[in-house]
Amino acid sequence: MEEEEIQKAVVAYLRKKGFTNTELALHEEQNRVSFSSNSDHSVSRFENGPVRYSDGYSKLRLWVYSSLDMYKHELLRVLFPVYIHCFMDLVAGGHAHEARNFFHTFREDHESMHLRDLQKLEGILSPLHLEEIELSRSFRKNKFKIKMCEYSYDLLLQYLQKTQSFTMRGVINEHIDFEVSPGQPTSSSGDADFVTIEGRNTNLARQINQKEIHWGLLEDSVEQHLKRAVSDSEKAESANKEVNPEDNKKRPLDGGKQGIPVKMVKKDKLVSMVGKNVRSETSAVSVAPRVKPELTLPATLVEVEQAILDDLRSRVQLNSLALPSISFYTFINTCNRLNCSSISQDGSLVAGGFSDSSLKVWDISKIDQLVKTSSLQGEKESAKNENLPATEEGRKPYTLFHGHSGPVYSATFSPFGEFLLSSSSDSTIRLWSTKLNTNLVCYKGHNYPVWDVQFSPVGHYFASSSHDRTARIWSMERIQPLRIMAGHLSDVDCVQWHANCNYIATGSSDKTVRLWDVQSGECVRIFIGHRSMILSLAMSPDGCYMASGDEDGTIMMWDLSSGRCVSPLVGHSSCVWTLAFSCEGTLLASGSADCTVKLWDVTASTRASRVESKSSSPNRLRLLKALPTKSTPIYTLQFSRRNLLFAAGAL
Repeated sequence: MEEEEIQKAVVAYLRKKGFTNTELALHEEQNRVSFSSNSDHSVSRFENGPVRYSDGYSKLRLWVYSSLDMYKHELLRVLFPVYIHCFMDLVAGGHAHEARNFFHTFREDHESMHLRDLQKLEGILSPLHLEEIELSRSFRKNKFKIKMCEYSYDLLLQYLQKTQSFTMRGVINEHIDFEVSPGQPTSSSGDADFVTIEGRNTNLARQINQKEIHWGLLEDSVEQHLKRAVSDSEKAESANKEVNPEDNKKRPLDGGKQGIPVKMVKKDKLVSMVGKNVRSETSAVSVAPRVKPELTLPATLVEVEQAILDDLRSRVQLNSLALPSISFYTFINTCNRLNCSSISQDGSLVAGGFSDSSLKVWDISKIDQLVKTSSLQGEKESAKNENLPATEEGRKPYTLFHGHSGPVYSATFSPFGEFLLSSSSDSTIRLWSTKLNTNLVCYKGHNYPVWDVQFSPVGHYFASSSHDRTARIWSMERIQPLRIMAGHLSDVDCVQWHANCNYIATGSSDKTVRLWDVQSGECVRIFIGHRSMILSLAMSPDGCYMASGDEDGTIMMWDLSSGRCVSPLVGHSSCVWTLAFSCEGTLLASGSADCTVKLWDVTASTRASRVESKSSSPNRLRLLKALPTKSTPIYTLQFSRRNLLFAAGAL
């Protein structure tokens, strides 16, 4: 009312003074302002309707598909984030019917690349579901990062300005960050990591990947001792031959009269047996630098060192022409209750974790004895044995461990098989003794189910990953974790130690792999490129490369120093549940739910990646052999120290 009174007073004053033209100009201005406010109100009312999302997206989609082929594959990357957020905005606004129509109308465009995400988002029907479903919550809290060239980015900006599409412009500004690079558009074949989801701090991944990491092997390892022994013996032999070649031929084996200590002669005997097998391996990993451990490592017993040297002496050198022998263990009659399996280094023990909270360990030697005994028994004795109770202690081929109160999701043996770790949905980790057949320690620290647990390469320390989005490092003698690694946006599904024990890698349902420093607990690398949750990890023996497998069957080889993918691989048709490098790192074995074991040539691909590092198209691992089973998914793979490949699965 005050404004109207003021306007009346102004008009009365103009009339009193005779300012007719000024009065007419004032009336025209008032009419123009009222008309513009009414039109703005109608436009805003239209813009606030659900139609603006479908109209804006359909126009953007039509423009992208009609653009030049040279830039189309880069502009297509924008459609999926815009599509997802338009759908979620409609749901959040209470337009459930319009959201369903929008979702199904344009779903077919994204099924080939994002089928699993669409299946998870399909059940969203109300704003409450947006908060309950983890994937939608992650999309709304974080931004997509899209890589494209400068010209493609300018084309997109020109389209948004020309069409005055405020809705699409708002979605893109709020939920997408662009990483613009000069030059020509990137190749469409290498579209692995060009559409990724990150936190709000978009420079975080780039800053983390610039940190220095020490990816070499441990100093004073057993293999290094063996290498020194080989070189010392070769130097001694060459020096003796140069001094007195004739006496060297007649020298007795004890060597005492030749001025060489008896210990050196014994070392020469051992080295002469192992030298040929180890020389090629040590030359392969000698390029890796030696680093000091950040953790206090346990002392290695003399008997253990001797056992390792015996294994190294019998090790078979593998390459593309010499593939490994495979020993496959099949669990039968599990009734889909087997969740995980593990095999000891020498293959003498096989463990399985079940949904009924039990953990079973089979001694392969006992199974062999039972098979031999049963084959020698006659029909009469076998008929009598049928009447004996099946739970007779002497007849059980396995040892049953009870302690968990929920399904067992992971099990792993210590490097020398004397201990066994298991993790469960009861949020605990248990340490078992395979010699005493009893539970030693129960570790509590996670708040939710523990998906994976892994011993360090030297034993004593172990790492775990959980539904609580953290990974933790433990020591056998402490019931509380030493370090807690937090930073993933979703479940941490798998964990793996680096060869030098200074780092651990974690794979998550947020489609990223992270590398953590065990001393500081900080993330030092973020590996982005997978399109589904990561289920398996493996570190190369030289500590330079890492392989990761995901739910879609994709495997990626990563360079730890740069944090970049050097060799993506699409070979399996289902989840990659396990990965393993050979002892010298020349081969990679992968096991999948598609019931196949595949062997890949690592050496050729990594060598090619160094030569063609400037090329825009990524290299591919060369498939050496595919080994299908009849109908057994592959649960675990592991190379022994002698390069025998152990595998296990369940019917």
